[in-house]
Amino acid sequence: MGNSDYINEFMQTVQKSFHVEKELLKNEEIKFGLRNHDRTGVFAGYSNISSVVGYKKEDGKVMAVPGRLIYRGIDIEDLVNGFQKDNRFGFEETILLLLTGRLPNAHELKIFSDYMILLRDLPDDFVRDMILSLKGKNVLNMLARSILGLYSYDKKPEDLGLLNMVNQSLNIISKFPTIIAYAFHTYNHAYQGKTLSIRHPRKDLSIAENFLYLLKGTNRFTKLEAEILDLSLVLHAEHGGGNNSTFTMRVTSSSETDVYSAVGAAIGSLKGPLHGGANLKVVDMMEDIKANISNWDNEGEIADYIIKIFNKEAYDRSGKVFGMGHAVYTVSDPRALLLKEKAKELALEKGSYDEWKLYATVERLTPEVFSKFKGKPADICINVDFYSGFVYSCLEIPKELFTPIFAMGRIAGWCTHRIEEVINPAKKIIRPSYKNIAKDQRYVSIVDRK
Repeated sequence: MGNSDYINEFMQTVQKSFHVEKELLKNEEIKFGLRNHDRTGVFAGYSNISSVVGYKKEDGKVMAVPGRLIYRGIDIEDLVNGFQKDNRFGFEETILLLLTGRLPNAHELKIFSDYMILLRDLPDDFVRDMILSLKGKNVLNMLARSILGLYSYDKKPEDLGLLNMVNQSLNIISKFPTIIAYAFHTYNHAYQGKTLSIRHPRKDLSIAENFLYLLKGTNRFTKLEAEILDLSLVLHAEHGGGNNSTFTMRVTSSSETDVYSAVGAAIGSLKGPLHGGANLKVVDMMEDIKANISNWDNEGEIADYIIKIFNKEAYDRSGKVFGMGHAVYTVSDPRALLLKEKAKELALEKGSYDEWKLYATVERLTPEVFSKFKGKPADICINVDFYSGFVYSCLEIPKELFTPIFAMGRIAGWCTHRIEEVINPAKKIIRPSYKNIAKDQRYVSIVDRK
């Protein structure tokens, strides 16, 4: 038997070894994806950090309700409207709220922000060895590797004391934007033939402003651009302990590993396209819609094309309208509503209002089309990814940075959940079980094997 025949037979054997009978997939006792059969998440513990509300239960039935996202008891809409009304950036305040459980006063926020600024810089040898020399074709991969590298610069990397964990968290959160910007410039230079530009972080800018400066340079972004990036970071900062990357953070932290290993694992989870890459698919899908719709104001033509997408006749033939639907939200995603309005402001500033209107039309028509496609009423709404890719495109942020920016916001929530997991007095290492269905077989001596 030749090598190719052996490889084919080997692959068939491997595939058969993982086969599961369809009848077993209907087992009511098994919570596939750690979800109950009514699609709600399996209750795994208590948390003081955030609430993600998209449904309520009445008489054992799941009832859809308008979505709410609550950080430390404060509704995300109140938080955002509060700092925007004051004409302030909000991400620094959000980090402090998540870590401490309360809003800082003006003096506390100034001290905290100034301290975070001092942590932005990366050691020169770290930049040279971990980022510039070890090039990579994926910014998230470079980010994960760099975070693991910070372990060597920590004098107490394994210390699980509360003060040390807070200090580690602040250091990582502060350095995330710098690492992401440097990683992108290195990627752009090595693989896209662009000029390598490494700028030192500025001490007079907010986190959002500083990232845009590191990415673009001086006077290359507007106040509104910085405000909408800041809003995006706030909206992505936290989303409950059950989302895939945060749960990964809690699972690894429950083993009492170091923070750098736990963050690296969470980044790996976010890198998966089913978690962090949805806004990329939205942008690609909308480009396809724009290319195939002759009149962006013709709602009938748009609706017909959406039907084609559902029928697997258009775009990527997956049958999915990306950016629509969510594991928890059904009536509305509060993050999407907040981002949509700010996206409209940005579109007007950038001369992209017609494109924003097309997004809004697709958003409005898709639930109607989906209900007709299913032949019954269906609850479906846009999620935060629907407009975030549009926003980043308006900001002229390359697609390679869409998911890293998600991570730049979510690192605040990750670190908060890690601390809660480690100091929890009822903590146990997270260990769900899987039912083994392999058939018993007898060991056969190698000379008797066929």
